[in-house]
Amino acid sequence: MQIVETTNEGLKRAFTLTIPAGEIQARVDAEIKKVAPQVKMPGFRPGKVPANLVRKMHGEAIHADALNTTLQESVESLLRDKQLRPALQPKVDMAEGYEQGKDAQLTVELEVLPDIAAPSVDGLTLEKLTVPATDEAVDAAIRQLADRQKSYSDAPEGHAAADGNQLIIDFTGSIDGVEFDGGKGEDQPLVLGSGQFIPGFEEQLTGAKAGEEKTITVTFPADYPAEDLKGKDAQFAITVKAVKVEGDTVIDDEFAKNFGLEGLDKLKELMKAQVEQETAGLTRTQMKRQLLDRLAADHDFAVPPSMVEAEFNQIWQQLEAEIAREEDPEAARAEIESEKDDYRRIAERRVRLGLLLSEIGQANGVEISQQEMGMLVQQAAQQYRPQDRERFVEFVRNDPMALAQLRAPLYEDKVVDFLFDKAEVTEREVTREELEAAIEAEEGTDAQPADAKPAKKAGAKKTKVAADDAPVEAGADATDGEGEKPNKKAAPKKKAEPAAEGASESEDAADKPAAKKKAPAKKKADDTAE
Repeated sequence: MQIVETTNEGLKRAFTLTIPAGEIQARVDAEIKKVAPQVKMPGFRPGKVPANLVRKMHGEAIHADALNTTLQESVESLLRDKQLRPALQPKVDMAEGYEQGKDAQLTVELEVLPDIAAPSVDGLTLEKLTVPATDEAVDAAIRQLADRQKSYSDAPEGHAAADGNQLIIDFTGSIDGVEFDGGKGEDQPLVLGSGQFIPGFEEQLTGAKAGEEKTITVTFPADYPAEDLKGKDAQFAITVKAVKVEGDTVIDDEFAKNFGLEGLDKLKELMKAQVEQETAGLTRTQMKRQLLDRLAADHDFAVPPSMVEAEFNQIWQQLEAEIAREEDPEAARAEIESEKDDYRRIAERRVRLGLLLSEIGQANGVEISQQEMGMLVQQAAQQYRPQDRERFVEFVRNDPMALAQLRAPLYEDKVVDFLFDKAEVTEREVTREELEAAIEAEEGTDAQPADAKPAKKAGAKKTKVAADDAPVEAGADATDGEGEKPNKKAAPKKKAEPAAEGASESEDAADKPAAKKKAPAKKKADDTAE
């Protein structure tokens, strides 16, 4: 094989490979000799079909397979002999006009990983801000839990409904006298002032009384998910079947038993563990941000543009998904478009930090065991429907890129933990508010490069992808959609209930890379176990 280097600029490399016709033909001949004993043909005993007939029957297919195998091995040989570390899959193109019996020529284009001198991990100092789980914090968490467990009782006869009251209603919606799909409900609970229904619906029921019938007119928002209802005026015939007032929730042993616990002391014990877990996650975030900021400030080297582009595309896809959930999508889009360069710098910083952490990990023997990888794959499989999980596991194990995408966040965390262990850590006790303020403040310190994160504005909210500033090894595509009921706004997310003892949740769960397109489709949010 003849190799000619045609490009060597920065991290970009390109080569022309010429593979002699004799090498390809030798592989074809060897393959024909190998399969001939298995070929069956009328008039010949098994294994006795002449090679020339096998060539005539299967030569085209055998030649195509042999050519593909030769090209693949040639590229692998190029990478090995030239000691090239590709950032992403090399681009391989066959020259036009190739014919059997002639030399094959192909071009190989790639970007290589930069040579990074593993930094010294000695002398690293970090400050760890800790928040004690005080009785006041535990009591506040239990009160929030109680607030989400509101109970209602029938209001006195003749009571006029007000904000905070719960109505039980039947309703039928129509447009120009014609009922529409999803516009009908029976015994529907509705808390006035909750914003549960479309704008104008709840307001027109203020003052309603049990047994009253009303017809109201509302306008569906212009960005309503159902295309046939966007911007339309609709009439709702409503029967108020009951008006209820909120009752007081007594926090005692009986309240705790509603969660399957022995009593209030056990609930306090669980809520204290939950508060500690939440603040420990914030503490880790604050320490990790310190660490990444210092690594970013001390190291500046060229990174492969293809990796930056892949990471930027992931960020942008997540921003696009977030825009769809904003109240004013156009304003949100205008804001992120104005900060596009900032997000691209975030992508570059992430890639650089990912490469740096990888180099530190390799230089210091940080590894992921087979058992850890197995657990990681099984955990990722839980995102899929039960009948697809085995197929997902098989897909990941046979796809190095998908496996690498799953491995990257875990490896990063192990390197970060290694650096935490090596660092000289001083602890300082603070309040939760002070810890959260410290995390926000670090975004604007001199130690933080200007490309770390755009400042928040009063407009569209930032997605998690912009806030985390987590390093990556490569981009991964991840999009999720969640449907909404036609007559309601999306319900607000509930906070977590007390977790069972021993339960835990990964702090980086939202950052798990998705599998590539060949993997089975993930189950939707409303899928049930089968």
